[in-house]
Amino acid sequence: MSLFTKIRNYVWSKSFLINISSIFLFYVVSIFMLQYYLNSITNFGQKIEVPNLIGKNQSDLQNIFKGSSLNYEILDSVYNPKEFEGTVIEQSPLASEISNIYVKEGRVIKLRVSKRSQLVELPNLIDKSQRFAEVVLNSRSFRYKLDYKPSVESDGAVISQLYNGKNVAGGTKLPIGSRITLIVGRNQEGIRVPIPDLYGLTISEAKSRVESIGNLDFFLVCPTCITRDDSLKARIESQSPEFVEGYMTASGTTISAFASTELIN
Repeated sequence: MSLFTKIRNYVWSKSFLINISSIFLFYVVSIFMLQYYLNSITNFGQKIEVPNLIGKNQSDLQNIFKGSSLNYEILDSVYNPKEFEGTVIEQSPLASEISNIYVKEGRVIKLRVSKRSQLVELPNLIDKSQRFAEVVLNSRSFRYKLDYKPSVESDGAVISQLYNGKNVAGGTKLPIGSRITLIVGRNQEGIRVPIPDLYGLTISEAKSRVESIGNLDFFLVCPTCITRDDSLKARIESQSPEFVEGYMTASGTTISAFASTELIN
C-alpha cells in the first residue's frame, strides 16, 4: 500500500474526523469565551455621555456624580481671579455635547479648578532705589504704598519693607496683590505737597499735572504702549502714591503712573 493511500485512508477514518471535529469545536468555544471575557472586562458596547462640568463649582461635583458610573479627579488648581474659587475651568475628556465623545463605565474625568489666590515671592528691596523697587513690585503684581523717613545715608533708597505692619524678609512668598509698604529714606522731609489725581488722564496730561504742582518726580509704566499712537491713546489706570482727597506727600516724591491702552472706552 502506497504512502498516499495510507494518508487518504487515515484522513477519511472515523478517528481522524473525531479529532478534527474536537479541535474545531475547542477552537470555536475558545473564541466565544475569549470574546465574552474581553467584552466583560472592557465594557464593550457601552456608551456613557460625558457631562459638561465647565463652570460648575468643586463643591457641587459630589452631587453631580452621585449615582453615576463615572468618577472625577481634580488634577490641580489654576490661578484665575476672574472666577469663583473652585470653579471648573478645564476637563478631559470634553463634554459629549461638545466633542461627541462617549466613554465607558468607571472612566475618570480629569478636572482643573480655579483659585483666586497665588503665592508670589517678594524680593529683597532693602537698599534698592525707590524707582527700582516700584517697578519690581508692579511686575510681580504687588500693590504698595510709600512712606518716608528722614535719612542722610539712605536718601531715595528703601530702608525697610513691611507687610501687614511687620517687616518681611526678601524671599517670603505672599498672596498676589498683597499691599507692601516701602519705607524710603529722605535727606529731609521738605515741604508737604498734595498728591495729584491722575486717573483717566492721558500720559501727557498726567505729566503736566505732576509738573504743575512742583517738587514731584513723574515715572511712567505702560506695558501696552508699543507704538507712539499707543502712548498717545493710553490712559492712567492707577498710581502710587494713590490719590486720596486731602492727603499730602513729601516734596521730591516720585509719582509712579501706570497707564494702559485697555482703559480706553
